[in-house]
Amino acid sequence: MLEAVGLSTREITVYQALMTRPGADAARLAAECALPEAEVRAVLLRLVQDGLVVQSGRPARYEAAAPDVALGELIGRQEQRLSAARLEMQRLTQMFRDAGAPGDTDAVEVVSGASAVSVRVNRVYEAARGQVRAFDRPPYVQRPAENLASQRRRHREGVIFRTIYSRDALAVPGRFQSDIELSSASGEQARVRETLPTKLIMADEALAVVPTATDEALAEVAYVIRSTALLAALAALFEHEWSKGVPLVAGPRQSPDQLGQPDEKTRALLSLLAGGLTDDAVSRALGWSARTTQRRIAALLKELGVSTRFQAGAAARDRGWL
Repeated sequence: MLEAVGLSTREITVYQALMTRPGADAARLAAECALPEAEVRAVLLRLVQDGLVVQSGRPARYEAAAPDVALGELIGRQEQRLSAARLEMQRLTQMFRDAGAPGDTDAVEVVSGASAVSVRVNRVYEAARGQVRAFDRPPYVQRPAENLASQRRRHREGVIFRTIYSRDALAVPGRFQSDIELSSASGEQARVRETLPTKLIMADEALAVVPTATDEALAEVAYVIRSTALLAALAALFEHEWSKGVPLVAGPRQSPDQLGQPDEKTRALLSLLAGGLTDDAVSRALGWSARTTQRRIAALLKELGVSTRFQAGAAARDRGWL
């Protein structure tokens, strides 16, 4: 979860280890975290610069700063960046409106009706030559996995698919198993963010569909964007969100009997926990009862030898499971 404030897995691991070992030096932390000492020293330097760790004495020893103070400051910085992003979205909205003014109708087209929006989305799949990028969040005008066949065909033709899902998208009952896992297995690169600024599907930087969805009614209205300037802005927005996203399903699914690899159910659970879903949301996504979800999470923590979800995510990444 702390990746959301810009911390790497290594930084999180070292900071967490230091919380229970105040006054430790770099060598002890390296042994505790099973990391090279030189790498731990570099991580500690970054943590000191970010105010998460206090350095004292010679030779240097370290103490973790109080999380409510240090992390609160990092969260505040992130909130400032999100505020700036909202202002940028307002500017882009004005650009949409200006581009849609008389005399520039080729740059932005407004389409209405579920069927019309679906047709435009399908055109995005066919128009792509290099990649399709998407922001995925409810509500929807198409059924889950409706475009899966097209996606698989285009992937075989060399088109890359990258999608960022909101947590609300993952929590839709059955969506993860009946659509997202299948898309990932067919080659889609997927990440998750707590929220997304808009819905989007974009072919290269040539064509994009931006639904105006905030509720079911508005889901049936969308902008079709062909303006070069707007497409460049949307591409930049996507790459910013992608850099902040948590990988959802990492690469092709491993065979359950492959030594050292999790089975399919464990892999799905890890993906959702890495995305920050609550127990209830995990239950809905995987179709499990609350008791089954709690039992599976407890078993996973025990298998990884950790006591918290956060530690489980770090341990799973270290093993190459995520």
